[in-house]
Amino acid sequence: MHNQDKNPRVPAPEFPFHHQLPLQMRFNDIDVLGHVNNNAYLSYMDLGKAAYFTAVMPDGFDIRNVGLVIVNLNCDYVAESYMHEQLEVLTQTTTIGEKSLRMEQRVVNATTGQVKCIARTIMAGFDPKTRQSAPISDEWRNALSAFEQRQL
Repeated sequence: MHNQDKNPRVPAPEFPFHHQLPLQMRFNDIDVLGHVNNNAYLSYMDLGKAAYFTAVMPDGFDIRNVGLVIVNLNCDYVAESYMHEQLEVLTQTTTIGEKSLRMEQRVVNATTGQVKCIARTIMAGFDPKTRQSAPISDEWRNALSAFEQRQL
């Protein structure tokens, strides 16, 4: 899929990525220094999560009833991106607990494989009716495991 990034600050992924989404860079993503602003990467990763969940759920899903909320997001920026680069976001679920799951995403140059940033996100199960934490449903657990081709 990609060349391995040679940057020593970029760890190899623990698991292979099975989802990638090409990104369309917008003019307003570029900051006064001429590169992609750090906030734009978070929008890119939101697009990646939405496309990932669409691919994971065989019959689709209603965004209002996903039953997951982001409770923690950490992003390491490791290389600059510029206006005319072809970028894509790679997304995967790495682990699932009783009431939360962990994801990893990487924004990469689609041609060279150079990693631009790495994000680790924790999403908690959430019941929108009660507004309380909830277990990750078996439907999600099974769909994510099938998509990632391993038991989560």
